[in-house]
Amino acid sequence: MSKNTIELKSRRADRSRFQLRRKSKGRLRLSVFRSSKHIYAQIIDDAKGTTLAAASSLDEGIKGAVKGGADIAAAKAVGKLIAERAKEKKIDAVVFDRGRFIYHGRVKALADAAREAGLSF
Repeated sequence: MSKNTIELKSRRADRSRFQLRRKSKGRLRLSVFRSSKHIYAQIIDDAKGTTLAAASSLDEGIKGAVKGGADIAAAKAVGKLIAERAKEKKIDAVVFDRGRFIYHGRVKALADAAREAGLSF
């Protein structure tokens, strides 16, 4: 990737996160990263700078259950798993951070699965 492409992706993510910080009112952040082969989700406490829960398509329970790590089925499984791990830590409400990715396809499937599993945002 060229330097300009990387800079544009970074600016897009920064713009999205700036709006989240304005509207979140101190809530935890559910951050999503999508690569060409896998999908990852983390619940982050920005005040402390720590990750409280994480899930990805590389986790053992998901890796064997879905055919590939880069499809909607894997994203749904990761969304359900991150919501379960959040419930274990007594986390009910978060703000959804899509980063530089549009809210469509795998990112939307992960968000919908997390909502269905009980996480509110």
